[in-house]
Amino acid sequence: MTENEMLELEELRAENAKLKAAVKAAVKTSLKVSEKGAVSLYGLGRFPVTLYKSQWLNLFDKIETVKQFLTDHDSELAVKE
Repeated sequence: MTENEMLELEELRAENAKLKAAVKAAVKTSLKVSEKGAVSLYGLGRFPVTLYKSQWLNLFDKIETVKQFLTDHDSELAVKE
C-alpha cells in the first residue's frame, strides 16, 4: 500500500466510526401500550421487547440477579453495537 492509500484508509475508518456513532445516537428508545395491554419497548433491536406489566415488575425485581449474571459471564458474552 502506498502512503496515500494508507492515509485514505485511515480517513475512511474515521468517517465510518463517526457515522456509526451518529446512527447509534439517533436510535432512541420509546414505550408503547400494545393492543393487548402489554408494554412494548422499542429501540433496542429490530423488534420491540413486549411484556405485560406483571412481567416487567418481575424483571425489575430480578435486575440485580441479571446484572450479576452479566458480570459473572462477561468473557462469554458478545456485545452488539
